[in-house]
Amino acid sequence: MLSAILAVVGLVVGFSASTVVVKKKMSSSETNAQKELEKAKKEANKLVEQAKEEANKSIEETKKEEQSRRKELQEIEQRLVSREENLDKKLDELDKRTEKLRVSEDEIEQLKNEIRDIRLKQQEKLEKIAKLSKTEAAQKLMEMTERDIKNDLVGLIFKLQNEAKDEAEEQAALIITSAMERMASEVTAERTITSIKLEDEEMKGRIIGKEGRNIQALQKATGVDIMLDDTPGYIVLSSFDPVRREVAHQAIEMLIKDGRIHPGRIEEIVEKAQKNVEKDVIKAGEDAAREVGVIGIPKEILHLLGELRYRTSYGQNVLKHSTEMAHIAAMIAEEIGADVKTVKYAALVHDLGKALTHKIEGKHHHISGEVLRKYGAPEEVALAAEQHHDDIEATSVEALIIRVVDAISASRPGARNISAENFTERMKELENIANNFNGIEKSYAISAGRELRIFVKPKQIDDLSAIKLARDIATKIESTMQYPGTIKVNVIRETRAIEFAK
Repeated sequence: MLSAILAVVGLVVGFSASTVVVKKKMSSSETNAQKELEKAKKEANKLVEQAKEEANKSIEETKKEEQSRRKELQEIEQRLVSREENLDKKLDELDKRTEKLRVSEDEIEQLKNEIRDIRLKQQEKLEKIAKLSKTEAAQKLMEMTERDIKNDLVGLIFKLQNEAKDEAEEQAALIITSAMERMASEVTAERTITSIKLEDEEMKGRIIGKEGRNIQALQKATGVDIMLDDTPGYIVLSSFDPVRREVAHQAIEMLIKDGRIHPGRIEEIVEKAQKNVEKDVIKAGEDAAREVGVIGIPKEILHLLGELRYRTSYGQNVLKHSTEMAHIAAMIAEEIGADVKTVKYAALVHDLGKALTHKIEGKHHHISGEVLRKYGAPEEVALAAEQHHDDIEATSVEALIIRVVDAISASRPGARNISAENFTERMKELENIANNFNGIEKSYAISAGRELRIFVKPKQIDDLSAIKLARDIATKIESTMQYPGTIKVNVIRETRAIEFAK
């Protein structure tokens, strides 16, 4: 029993003690919480103060910027006002000057009228004194002068004319004969075919290829008619265009040496041959200028000059014709005292337009003048070259010399072949007719003009359009050209797909 009481008492005492402890802890927590709250309030007040200070600073800065902008605007407005005032002043000054000029013009016109009146009065007085009008007085004076010296003048003029004519003809004949005797050059008429000798007949089969693929690729790439069966042991290349013929010639020779003959290789070799011919063109122009002794020719003119190596005029090689002219012209210029350098330069380049007649419309001597001026040749050279035919009047001695030596060089026996030139012109006309249609990639006149082979762009011309194009071109040829026999119009449409395996 006692133990139970003691236990109860212990429980009561423990509970009281724990209650006291809990109260103490609660009191301590409240105190800490109060401190933290006060601390937080203080920090919040600081942040509010800082925010207020920053806001005040921003307001002050904004006010300053606004004042600065207002000041700038005021300055701009002041400048505009000042400019407007200056403009008004200038307009006023212009108005005053205009008025002064108008008054001055009126005064000048009045003075002119007064001068006219004075002249008329003086003329009337003179006519009254002489009893002749101005026209009658002039006529009377001319009649008296003519009557006194007419017979003497007629006799003197007739005598001088005869003497000058006789002396000029004799001197001109002597100069031209001397120049022709001093100048000796070969005469070779250019032909429209080239022959290539083969070591064995087996090579012909390789050039033809399976189902004629190789020879077709060659003819397409070069635009030259290739004949293998006409002459044993030879390949005959036929084309009116000597540049194409030379490209085909070099390409076939390189293919024979290389031994690999197939369409892909043919295209590579033809491209290489075209580059070789381009190098030959440049070298030919430089060699011609060096032979004649003309320096300082622009490289563009030298390039066109080199192209004349592959151009003919009635069968006569144009570059040889030009160099021959330059030598003869220099001799004549020395004899008569003309500018030798200008004459040699002009004679060398007088037919430059013949390298461009298939690209530019117009007569070749007109094109020569335009091209020479374009690339910076001296004006006297351009004029002499441009005036070497009769449709333009010669304005200098040098131009007359070029005209004379052109006739001398062209008229020598065997120098030119008229029928060959007519044939060439017909071939060019055939190709030009085809090239005037849309969608044409290349066109070649082959087989002596009996066939026109046309390659079209496959993206622009479909199969049905190719048939119609062939008919249209044939109709155009029939209506615009005169020719013997028939002409075959062959339109070829080829599509290629190329990809590379890497």
